[in-house]
Formats: sequence, C-alpha cells, structure tokens
Amino acid sequence: MDYDIAIIGLGPAGATLARLLKSEFKVVALDKKQDCGSDGFNKPCGGLLATDSQRSFIRFNLNLPTDILTDPQIFSVKTLDLQTNLIRNYQRTYINFNRHKFDLWLKSLIPNHVDVKHNTLCKSIERIIDGYQVTFIENNQQKVITAKYVVGADGADSMVRRMRYPTHTIRQYIAIQQWFTEKHPVPFYSCIFDNNITNCYAWSISKDNHFIFGGAFPKKGANEKFEQLKQKLEQNGFIFGSPIKTEKCHVIYPQRWRDFHVGNEQIFLIGEAAGFISASSLEGISYAFDSAEILSQILNGEAKNPNKAYYQKTLKLRLKLLSKIIKAKILTTPLLRKIIMKSKVAHIENIK
Repeated sequence: MDYDIAIIGLGPAGATLARLLKSEFKVVALDKKQDCGSDGFNKPCGGLLATDSQRSFIRFNLNLPTDILTDPQIFSVKTLDLQTNLIRNYQRTYINFNRHKFDLWLKSLIPNHVDVKHNTLCKSIERIIDGYQVTFIENNQQKVITAKYVVGADGADSMVRRMRYPTHTIRQYIAIQQWFTEKHPVPFYSCIFDNNITNCYAWSISKDNHFIFGGAFPKKGANEKFEQLKQKLEQNGFIFGSPIKTEKCHVIYPQRWRDFHVGNEQIFLIGEAAGFISASSLEGISYAFDSAEILSQILNGEAKNPNKAYYQKTLKLRLKLLSKIIKAKILTTPLLRKIIMKSKVAHIENIK
C-alpha cells in the first residue's frame, strides 16, 4: 500500500480526523478546496457554531481565531410560521462565524506528515487485495494511489457512500442560499416554516453587513420555491434587494435508523457522508467532530476489527440523531408546530 489511510474530503470531519491521527500512519487526504490562501470551494451554510460544536473545541483544546468570527453576535432566533403568522423568539447561544474561513483554518491545523492534495477530485475507489485503489484528478492529471483504509468525509453527496452502498437512498434537498447587502435596521437570525413551500425549513442570518437567506427545498422546482418564499417574506418585513451571490448544494435529511451508514470492509464514513446531520436543524459540524474523534481513537488504538468498533462506538451518536428525527417530525408538522408556538414556552418577548 502507498498509504495506510486515505481521507476523501477535508471539511470539518476530514480535517479533524487528519489532525488527530497519530504520526506513525502514512495518511493522504484529497480535498476539493485549494490551499489556505485562496477562496476555493464554497457551499451554502449559515455559519453558526452550535453548543455541541463548542464543546468539541474544549475537548480539542482549541480556540477560534478572531478573524473567523463575524459581526454581530446575536443571542436569539426569530421563528416564523408563515402558515399561522405566528412569530416567536427563542434564546440560542450560537457563535456567528465565516464558514469558509473556518474550513480553511481547520485544514491549516493538519500536521505536515499528512500528504494533503488540494484542488483534487476523487473519481473512483476499487477494492484490491488488502485495501483499495483510489483514482483522482490533480492538476488535470489522473493519478492512482493505494491505501489500506479509506475514509469517506465527502459530505451529503458522498461518492464513497454511493460506492459502498449502491442501493441505499436517502432523502435529499437542494440547499439554496443568497447573499445581500444588509438593509435591516436591526440584524437578526430567523428560522422559517411554510409547509406549502417546503416540508423542511429556511433560515436567515445577518453577517458582516450582509444579509444571508437560504433554505432546503425539494429537488423538483427548488429555484421557483426559493423565489416564492422570498416574495412571501418581503410581505413580512424582510429586505432583500439584488443578490450578491448564490450558492447551492445537496443536503441529506435522515428519516430512519438505516439512513446512518458507517462503512465496512476497511471503509469508514464520517460526518454527513455517514448521514450524521441533525434532521431538526440541518446542523452537522458537531457530528462531524464527534465521528472524526471516535474514528481517530479507534484507528490510533489499532483495534483488531476497527469497522466493528466504529459501529459500536457511534451507537450513542446515532441514537442522538434519531431523537433529532423525531423532533424534526414534530417541528415540520403544522398542527404540532402551531401548538408549541402558541404555548409560548421558552419564548422571549421583545421590549417595544
């Protein structure tokens, strides 16, 4: 084998695993993004660091650099139900940050003994004796390497997951997000529900004099539904104007226990590639950190059957995500959502 471990993708999951693996391993990491000095690859993301992700930084003994943080830091989320015209404010302790800078910073923490290949595209993974053959494109040239273990950290549309589980399907949405010049007198976060447009949800975030609006929509007619929701929100005081840029990507939406796949036969899936994303909030960074940390401990400990150990050690994580599926079903059911919001439980009134 050319390498002990090949990591496909260097988002929060892949970059964290690459950083935590012991130096005795010969590790290669393939990533779509370019090096840390460039804009590289972007995807729709609100750029809010949830409490569980913050706990991971405590365990990792890491602090966020100030240039990754953005203004303002807001302590509530305005929740709108457009079907009932109910609006509620709920306290949240998110950290507002620049997601792309965050990814590049995590990538910069990877130690030098890891062979990082920037701006690459993985084309195929094929089983060979004692491992896998990985074919990828680097600088417009096709290259081939071999590795004992392959780790899929390549997100919602994971090629590694499709290769390992070719018959498995998981619900996917199209996430669309646009950036605008901020024109609201008071910046805010929001979470928007309207089952007439999407059975998922939409969001808005104020960030460094920009207003970001996005949402997850069924694939069929996603662009039209996005524009339809914008028009309805303009009637509710949202100010958009001309978009500065538009971002799109697939996002998975786990609905059942078997939507979580962690790999087998010397292949491992971490982060969103494993289905590890909250169905109730579409938050995935904390689960990327957790799954990468678990796998690093197993590989560093040289478990006799690392796939079995990883399956067992991620049981608690999968149970937690199952509870998020139940929560999501409640939040996206109009009647139940209406009952919760009308109760005003945890709602904080604004002083007028």
